[in-house]
Amino acid sequence: MQLDIFADSRDVMLRNDVVDALHRRDAVSARQALKRLAGEFPDDDTLAGLATLIDVLDSDVATSFADHPALAAACGHLNDEVEPAARRLLGDAPGRAWAASCWRTVAQQAAALPFRADVSDLHAAPLWLRAGDWGEARRAVERIESWRRIPAPLTWMAAARYRADGLESALPLLTELAWLSPGRLADLLHRLADASIDTLRRKFDANFEGAGQTADLAWFPAWVLIEKPGLAPLLREAQPSRQTAPERATRLLLQILSLERQGNQHELVERRKALRDLHAGLYAAYMKTR
Repeated sequence: MQLDIFADSRDVMLRNDVVDALHRRDAVSARQALKRLAGEFPDDDTLAGLATLIDVLDSDVATSFADHPALAAACGHLNDEVEPAARRLLGDAPGRAWAASCWRTVAQQAAALPFRADVSDLHAAPLWLRAGDWGEARRAVERIESWRRIPAPLTWMAAARYRADGLESALPLLTELAWLSPGRLADLLHRLADASIDTLRRKFDANFEGAGQTADLAWFPAWVLIEKPGLAPLLREAQPSRQTAPERATRLLLQILSLERQGNQHELVERRKALRDLHAGLYAAYMKTR
């Protein structure tokens, strides 16, 4: 996308020369075109942004980051300066695509940095997500020991699964994330913007008897089983977590749904009582459907 494909003025032509070179990721041609633009139109308001994008192409992409602060600086520059400039000067969608290649480069440079809990978002995996490479994001997460028990990498894996394979593949991980970190689940659901999950979330927020806080999302999987019992096989794939009350409620509801199909009334009564003791509001919501 050029800045103005209909205009034929000299300044527009020179700007478009820079943009064309940027699209080709040709730093030499882009800088030469920028020099011509700056020479003839030194007050052009795109000069600084175009220079920022060219500088990215000129940067040393072969050197790995020495430490996490170096990665933090690079991410801040890309997020706060480079991507906004790309979207403004190249167009929103083309700019995002152009910036994705930059995120790929940074992810490659960050590959050797280990996961650290104190700077949990400074890792290659979320950078691969920014680059749109779901496979590399998965592989980066899998190299983190016990990733399924740590909120940040669990979030990244759930996002990668969703983007690559859809909601059904990601649902067990989203369930585990609800138990482990409701706040991260809330942020992820906002980014995914899945219509079916968003519909359930709105209904949950309106009807669940909780504290009215993000922490209530820990109970979301259990509530979903009441609303959509057909999802039970997928939620059953969620691995054991910390055995919190919301997790135990989900497990109880999975057992209850199985016992209902079996017609085992004695065990069913016991499980229902246990559910009532865990969360009276959830139990009431369940009984309304029976």
